[in-house]
Amino acid sequence: MAGAGKRIVLEGLGWLLLVLGVAAIFLPGPGLLGIFAGLALLSQQYDWAERRVEPVRLRALRGAAESVETWPRIIASCLGAAVLAACGVLWIVKPPSPEWWPLSDTWWLPGGIWTGVTQVASAFIALALIVYSYRRFHGKPEAVAELDRDVETARADRG
Repeated sequence: MAGAGKRIVLEGLGWLLLVLGVAAIFLPGPGLLGIFAGLALLSQQYDWAERRVEPVRLRALRGAAESVETWPRIIASCLGAAVLAACGVLWIVKPPSPEWWPLSDTWWLPGGIWTGVTQVASAFIALALIVYSYRRFHGKPEAVAELDRDVETARADRG
């Protein structure tokens, strides 16, 4: 029974991470990271997920390398994370709705404290990923070239 329980928990967590990762593509958060984590867990049970783990991992790394190619991109990414954290703090503090707010007070900063907590957590994750990407790829053309070779190899293997 322990094996079945473990499988159910891992599979449930995998699906949850996959769905949250897809949502985070459109919402603030590390979408590709969530998709990769979900697929990695699901790949233990499903062949279709196993086939998709490596392409998603490589695309996430390629996005990380592109995000630190230039200083304007690095600055924009850091500012985006700072704005996300500031919005999260605003949600946590939840000041009263301003006089100019045209809707009911219940529509002012909906979601409560947990919306703010997830925004702040997403900002910290984003900053950690920016630092990781910077240390791994910025000013290291050999690392980017190796990643490009891996992407091309993966494409050739699929097609």
